[in-house]
Amino acid sequence: MTVRAFVPWPDKRLRTPAEPVAEVTDETRAIWDDMVDTMDAMPGLGLAAVQIGVMQRLAVVDCSSERGQAVRMANPVILHSSVEPREHEEASPNLPGASAVITRPRAITVTFINEDGVQDRRDFVGLWATSVQHQVDHLNGKMYFDNLKPVKRQMFLKKAQKLRKSK
Repeated sequence: MTVRAFVPWPDKRLRTPAEPVAEVTDETRAIWDDMVDTMDAMPGLGLAAVQIGVMQRLAVVDCSSERGQAVRMANPVILHSSVEPREHEEASPNLPGASAVITRPRAITVTFINEDGVQDRRDFVGLWATSVQHQVDHLNGKMYFDNLKPVKRQMFLKKAQKLRKSK
């Protein structure tokens, strides 16, 4: 079991889009294994590779109640989003102690390369959809609080800055 360290916000890597994965290799699978171990140790519902300093378009998501159901994705792309919204309080281990209620589409369709190296397409609903969208944001150099309206985002960032300085 390898639990990796998180890149602390405001590290510029968290604002840099990740590089596409050309093919799934044993090295890719090892990174995914570390990501699942790291996600489970938080405990969390998802993790993007950039959060641990790996600048590749890799993500893992596991919103199952029993765990051990992680979906491993390379190059995830959201093809379709529902119009029905869903609110959820989101946070990130890159900015510990801070969270915000974010509204995202309730359901999405995603295409990605799976752990077998095959192009896959899946529908995600509810918490699974929220987590996948959160990870795709990370892979695009975006943080969850970027989804807040400007005034709320500014207040959030002030609070987050105070939290960071108090540690």
